[in-house]
Amino acid sequence: MTLTTSAYPGWRSLLFIPVHIDKFVEKAASRGADAYILDLEDSVPLAEKESARRKVIAAARQVSAQGAAALVRINLNTQLAVKDIEASVSPEVAALVIPKVESAAQVKLIADLIDQHETDKGMVKGRTRLIAMIESVEALPHLDAIASASPRLLSITLGSEDFSASAGMAPIPEALMLPNQMIVYACRRAGLYPLGFPASIADYSDLEAFGKTIRLARNLGFVGALCIHPKQAEILNREFLPSRKEIEQARGLIEAYEIGIAEGKGAVEYNGKMIDLPVVKRAMEMIVTWETFQHPH
Repeated sequence: MTLTTSAYPGWRSLLFIPVHIDKFVEKAASRGADAYILDLEDSVPLAEKESARRKVIAAARQVSAQGAAALVRINLNTQLAVKDIEASVSPEVAALVIPKVESAAQVKLIADLIDQHETDKGMVKGRTRLIAMIESVEALPHLDAIASASPRLLSITLGSEDFSASAGMAPIPEALMLPNQMIVYACRRAGLYPLGFPASIADYSDLEAFGKTIRLARNLGFVGALCIHPKQAEILNREFLPSRKEIEQARGLIEAYEIGIAEGKGAVEYNGKMIDLPVVKRAMEMIVTWETFQHPH
């Protein structure tokens, strides 16, 4: 059975960095994240956004110096977004993160603006990917439309704090489970890669509990997550990577299944469990994830 190559670039941890604060940018490459999101949105005061834009390309080079990816979170407001995109679209930036998405039209507008800038800068069309952040209850009925809005879209994720505020609820796991699962399902229907975990992004006081949450997130189908602290990034990197034991188990059950198929069986027994095609597909996806992280894009 042939394994397919995943289009996901292998970002387990995507750490926010306020681009206008030089000391954070300078230290970023040593923080161990797979990707750094240079923020032009919430963490940058309006009066400093213009100077922050001028720092984006140099900051992208700096945070990606040791092989990590550089991303930029833009503003959704059209006037600000136009300036953010002009400043950010470049070979140094792998993707833009769109905040507060509530409709497919918003994603399409951003994608169209990127098209023009990639053409103007002589870049390969489609190189700049997109991640959509869902941060309000208004977005939930439109998840499928958002997920299929542009071929640039790589992933959708839930902004836990803003979403919880829009729902009038506390950002606790019990409340965040349903919207996170809805995002997983929408991503899988559209062939995207869900990012996130069912808990508050702002709470990193109990790292043992955070690790448990990320193990749950991986079982729910998430492949990575955004974070705001390097300690979170370390846990994301560890928990979203399959263990060698899991990979050995996955390869063993695939081999057992292939032997069974050759013998005319639709299901086989392996290590005390019945193995059929859905189980094999999960094992194959795990191996592709492992290979992606060993040889990141």
